[in-house]
Amino acid sequence: METGYEGPSYAELARRASDALASALSAGLLGEEDTAAVVYDLDGLDNRFQLICDSFPPGALHAVAVKAAPMAALLSRLVAQGSGLEAASLPELHMALAAGCPPERIVFDSPAKTSAELREAVQLGVHLNADNFQELKRLDGIVTQPFQGPGSLGLRVNPQVGLGSIAATSVAGEYSKFGEPVSKRGEIVDAFVRRPWLTGLHMHVGSQGCGLDLFTRAARILLDLRRDIHAACGHERISRLDIGGGLPVRYTPDQDVPSMGEYAAALRRECPELFAPGLRMFTEFGRWVFASQAFAVSRVEYVKEQPGFCTAVVHLGADMFLRPCYAPETWRHEIVAAGPDGALKSGPNGPWNVAGPLCFSGDFPAKSRALPDLSPGDFLIFLDAGAYTMAMWSRYNSRQMPVVLGLEEGRPRVLKKRETLEQVLAFWK
Repeated sequence: METGYEGPSYAELARRASDALASALSAGLLGEEDTAAVVYDLDGLDNRFQLICDSFPPGALHAVAVKAAPMAALLSRLVAQGSGLEAASLPELHMALAAGCPPERIVFDSPAKTSAELREAVQLGVHLNADNFQELKRLDGIVTQPFQGPGSLGLRVNPQVGLGSIAATSVAGEYSKFGEPVSKRGEIVDAFVRRPWLTGLHMHVGSQGCGLDLFTRAARILLDLRRDIHAACGHERISRLDIGGGLPVRYTPDQDVPSMGEYAAALRRECPELFAPGLRMFTEFGRWVFASQAFAVSRVEYVKEQPGFCTAVVHLGADMFLRPCYAPETWRHEIVAAGPDGALKSGPNGPWNVAGPLCFSGDFPAKSRALPDLSPGDFLIFLDAGAYTMAMWSRYNSRQMPVVLGLEEGRPRVLKKRETLEQVLAFWK
């Protein structure tokens, strides 16, 4: 198991990204039209998933969140290693199926499932988490008795343990748009008593900015709720407990984050029942799997100098880095500079503003960053860009999505080609 952060330093990450960029350039995978790219370390992705498997019981289902990086090549690679996939919409569910994920390894979560979506999910045999009591009533008319199938049905519960340091990505406060609050304990227990087919509990605390204490307290609350449900039913009913994802990752050198091993150890200490026979644990990690396994790169198109300001105009802005542009106080990426050949640039650093290509004044993925002198044709490399970047791509200004490359044993290859003009036009037809 991991003990503390054991990943490479940011200097090492920068060197690896530079080597990968240079390799892609020399292999001709980045042409003149490729003003930007995203590069995934596929071997690193394998290792990241294996760390999860090593930290939890062998029977656990680790359903990696599709929404973090909905790339077919990445999803199918993880599925081949034994992962499940967590879908938050019907298209994501079908992306999981297209990636080769068996229905019994798919977890379907959404706060706004339609009746048609519920019917399809039940027929497919996925693991479905109902978000609320109204959804359970819809399922009453869909689920046949006795319920049989490779999947299962559960209820999402808000453990109400409080918010993390980023309110916008915390979902376990006293109020939440997700799940039924645990304060409705009696109604929740009654819902299980009246529905023999309801066999799972689901929770999620938040994504980024949440400490281990929030996760372990939330799991403890669900386990105690499970005990009450068993007492009311007169037998053991809950056979799976979905603890969600959300474990924070490092985006800056001084950011203190727990390792996956530390998280698992804390759960073993505070919630030993999770690891006992008879209860299957589900997880839904996304950011933790993908974020550190990719970098984004953009060519510097122009350099502008004004009194007190140096600005590098690049081809990635709020279209890809939505959160850093709109909420820079809580979201950022480390940025390093490379020359036209991909080699890291050195020299005295000065404060640079990094301006994106979109037509609004807030399109700055970074401001006042210490970077060496930049020139048109240089590259800026955004580290830890593997999660919630391409996935949150904005269609504003209708710019083309960049090429996505994968590194395997140090060799780059194309995972997804740059979007063509025809594909952009077809999107808006």
